[in-house]
Amino acid sequence: MIEFAIYGQPVPQGRPRASAKNGIVRMYDPKNSREFKKYVKLAASDHRPPNLFRGPLELEVKVYKSTLKSFSKKQAAAAERGELRPSKKPDIDNYVKAIKDGLNTVIWEDDSQIVDLHASKFYSANPRIEIKVTPLSQEEEQLCLSLISKQS
Repeated sequence: MIEFAIYGQPVPQGRPRASAKNGIVRMYDPKNSREFKKYVKLAASDHRPPNLFRGPLELEVKVYKSTLKSFSKKQAAAAERGELRPSKKPDIDNYVKAIKDGLNTVIWEDDSQIVDLHASKFYSANPRIEIKVTPLSQEEEQLCLSLISKQS
């Protein structure tokens, strides 16, 4: 298992942008998303396993966004305790997309290996992302495969 935190304001994956030159369309990440993925890669490289994970993985992501300036002291305290949670955009899955892309080839070979995902959004005066990656045993993978085949 690998567990670590990435400090700073979390950035969700932005919508892909397109540009056309001489009739050729090129798709690219917005600058904020691209820079955030680089930051995630750099921060995660300190926690790189000796060998990249190859089997099925469980990923737990806790996103802590900055507490809103419009919060009263009472609201800010409730947010720190996890009683007041962010339910507005951006969506939690957009944060997870950027994080998974940043961890590719640093922690695991490909994010398709993630078979179990838990993601949460919170407010905090200390914005960060807490990440926990747990390799699943082959027995658990076989159990998942047998359940899938029974449903088919």
